[in-house]
Amino acid sequence: MLLRVGIDKGTDGCLAPIFSDGTFEYIPLSESDETDENRTYGSIKGCKGICLSQYLPEKVKNRKIHFDPEFETFTYGDKGSKAKSILKLNKGDLLVFYAGLTPFKHKLYDEALYIIGYFTVWEIVDFKNCSNKEKEKYSKRYFNNPHIKRKNDLDDLVIVVGDKNKSRLLDKAILISKKRLNKIGRTYHAVSKDMEELLGIKGSIQRSIPPRFIENKEYLGNLLNLIGYE
Repeated sequence: MLLRVGIDKGTDGCLAPIFSDGTFEYIPLSESDETDENRTYGSIKGCKGICLSQYLPEKVKNRKIHFDPEFETFTYGDKGSKAKSILKLNKGDLLVFYAGLTPFKHKLYDEALYIIGYFTVWEIVDFKNCSNKEKEKYSKRYFNNPHIKRKNDLDDLVIVVGDKNKSRLLDKAILISKKRLNKIGRTYHAVSKDMEELLGIKGSIQRSIPPRFIENKEYLGNLLNLIGYE
């Protein structure tokens, strides 16, 4: 399953940077709910040793971070329609994350959507079907997930846990989209021609709904090669 994550223009009015060597910063969405999270964009340094706030507009810099997915203990949480799609995954399946990135002080890459990492599913927890005791157990076990840090946010929550040995944030982003024009002349992000042939998916991937699943063995093999899966 392919899922869009990270800061975007629709929520925070900006995108994370991609650098001239293909490396990038993973910058999560800002947190909009009451939470026990204390970290802000100004308190976290990225892969270049610079605070994430330095890549963001002034109005966003001091916001708290909704770090989801997080690549320390490898969890991703969601509710609603995306959570229902996540429940279709099984242990050993891949949850592949892509994000909108924009070039930082260069013109070597396009502003586009890029694969940035993946989880190999280890466990899926559906809080709706958990007892209060189980909810407490999973809340302690997966305390690093931002939905757990939110107050009263367990109803209908689904958490995906990645196998720590087979899940990672990529070193370099992988381009998967190409801008196209819709019927009224507005641009949107669609699967590039190369990726249509490689992965067997097409059309808009501006958002994660409807989700994209890759089940064909040939296309899945191409995906594994693309992300350097071992």
